[in-house]
Amino acid sequence: MAIAIAIIVLVVATVLFHFLSPWWFTPIASNWDTVDSTVDVTFWVTGIVFVAVNLFLAYALIRYRHRKGNKAHYEPENKKLEWWLTGVTTVGIAAMLAPGLSVWAKFVTVPEDASVVEVLGQQWAWSYRFPGKDGELGASDARLISADNPFGMDPKDPAGQDDVLVSDPQLHLPLDKPVKVLLRAKDVNHQFAVPQFRVKMDMVPGMVTHFWFTPTRTGEFDVLCEQLCGVAHFAMRGRVVVNTAQEFDTWLAAQPTYEKTLAASKGDAAAGQTLFATCTACHGAQAEGNRELNAPKLSGQSDWYLVRQLQSFKGGVRGTHDQDTYAKQMIPFASMLADDTAIKNVVAYIKSLPEVRPTASVVGDPSRGKRLYETCAACHGSQATGIWATNAPRLSNMSDWYMARQLQHFRDGIRGGHPQDFHGAQMRSMAKTLADDTAIADVLDYVRTL
Repeated sequence: MAIAIAIIVLVVATVLFHFLSPWWFTPIASNWDTVDSTVDVTFWVTGIVFVAVNLFLAYALIRYRHRKGNKAHYEPENKKLEWWLTGVTTVGIAAMLAPGLSVWAKFVTVPEDASVVEVLGQQWAWSYRFPGKDGELGASDARLISADNPFGMDPKDPAGQDDVLVSDPQLHLPLDKPVKVLLRAKDVNHQFAVPQFRVKMDMVPGMVTHFWFTPTRTGEFDVLCEQLCGVAHFAMRGRVVVNTAQEFDTWLAAQPTYEKTLAASKGDAAAGQTLFATCTACHGAQAEGNRELNAPKLSGQSDWYLVRQLQSFKGGVRGTHDQDTYAKQMIPFASMLADDTAIKNVVAYIKSLPEVRPTASVVGDPSRGKRLYETCAACHGSQATGIWATNAPRLSNMSDWYMARQLQHFRDGIRGGHPQDFHGAQMRSMAKTLADDTAIADVLDYVRTL
């Protein structure tokens, strides 16, 4: 009897929780309200079955409980009951599948007037590509992907020269215009999902999958990867910004084309030497760093990372937190570099400088640090030399005191909180795996041995 009562209470509580719960769908922001309808149908069908089966179980426990003098009647087969159960089950499954199959057919049948955008997923970031004025995306190949060609564009295909490349996890789309989303993965399986749009689709290396939708309200919406893709899967975030048509056109016009990317200078070390003269006051003539002036070592660091950090300082993405004092100091110096060409020139000169091994200043337990570093190795490499594909800079042979401070800042939310600092936000999550300053010291002391 007690079990039967517990089952009845469970059913009543479950139904009440479903209808009274404050957790429900996010407000929809696309044309796919039919997705919500199919979920509602599934809830109703499975809910009715859940209530019916459990209440029948409770009834059976009460009705056929053991009582003295009662003898059980054994009936191994009941064809009438079996036909009823088969029929009801068939109707229930059809009721769930039919709406879903109908919506799926519409989900992958793209309207003729839809624009196109390609989403490229990799561990653990998003980037995007739009066709240029010719309306066609150029050919691409995973074998062509490199630091200089992150989209794997085929330079021999004229259709790709005017493609617009967005090397940023933030995607802009126009309001009330259907868009076809093409999906590619560089490395492992990912899944592009935007809950407010009710859209998601697997991304499989070697394949191009697709769906379409129409944004129906302006705003910013989180992009999630909903396919387990590695140690930093939980931090693989992006953002879709829905603009008015005019705002979208303005944003798109400001993005570089593949042709402009090819033509862009990789940096002139000779020109960069003159610009670096100001930097030497803190970072040293050989970019060896100076702890007394809170200036880290720059020589030997990945050039793409230095470019991105200077752009972040100049654009106000870094140094916005009140407690990030030394980052704030870098903002005016970065602003002295007039444009991306100047930034690349300075970095090209830094890249030409010889390396000097910095003096160790952080002392910990390298054997314990080795175990803790196993998580870090997924992005930064087993030898901490950095991996461009995972947006992870070099750690070995860099200033350990500076890295200790940055890990503390990530962990404490001082760095990585700006809405445009997607890579910093990932590091905020990862840095929390280091419980305290002792763990940070242990990891950095191990990195020094590499």
